[in-house]
Amino acid sequence: MKVTEKPASSLGLKPYTQLSPIMEKTCLRLSANESYQNAEQDIEALTGVKVSHSTMQRLVHRQEFTLPDAKQPGSEVCLDGGKVRLRGDSDSAACRDSGIKKSYWRDYKAVRLQGIYYGAAFQKDQELIDWVNSQKLTKPFTCLGDGHDGIWKLFKEIGSASQRQEVLDWYHLKENIYKVGGSLKRLKKGENLLWSGKVMSALDLFTSCSRQQAKNFCAYLEKHRSRIITYKFFQGEQLISIGSGAVESAVKQIDRRMKISGAQWKIENVDRALQLRGAYLNGQLAV
Repeated sequence: MKVTEKPASSLGLKPYTQLSPIMEKTCLRLSANESYQNAEQDIEALTGVKVSHSTMQRLVHRQEFTLPDAKQPGSEVCLDGGKVRLRGDSDSAACRDSGIKKSYWRDYKAVRLQGIYYGAAFQKDQELIDWVNSQKLTKPFTCLGDGHDGIWKLFKEIGSASQRQEVLDWYHLKENIYKVGGSLKRLKKGENLLWSGKVMSALDLFTSCSRQQAKNFCAYLEKHRSRIITYKFFQGEQLISIGSGAVESAVKQIDRRMKISGAQWKIENVDRALQLRGAYLNGQLAV
């Protein structure tokens, strides 16, 4: 039986709903971890109550998910990108005749604040930037990322230039060293130089190489020179993280819902699903 507006208000319930607050949270938690169809089956198996998968989806789309406020000043943020598979009709006549739909992949952005809080958005990068900027940030404030230009473009909008300390992910840097190839001894020496923050010495080591990979690496070092720190010192003193593993882990955690077997999303549903998964990971769906 649906509860009308006046009784709902006195009971602290949402008007015209057939589900209790606890049942709603349970439905949301299951929907954050598996397909709506599987959530429907699990709700019935666990509670004996039938809640259809379409009701689950409508419930998710009725929610107003908000990103959490950090309980302490933020000193570090990581950004990375993930991919989601979208539905789309093929333009080919053969596919239209057979009813086959063509899917395609698009990027979303994920952020991890202080290695604790999760945020993700699809084609709404500004919402993530505004969320981080709304938090109390320390000075300096570390922005940690890989070599992708899009990531550093977003970082430019976080905090102030005097406050922001941009740091290139050590493991991404190390990976690029060994892409140069050639002498293993030289590569190891280059790794040791960069571990100690000696960018100019590392450049001198590779500028004489004729290999195109070496030229590409030198250009990469020049581009990110200001973001290469003395990793050895910062790691030893445990002052900041030197790798963006926290946000890479966040993308994997988010993808556990977004990339379940056979998942293809309507473009208008992607952002809400990302918000749902983020709310779950942030502990906002506790029953």
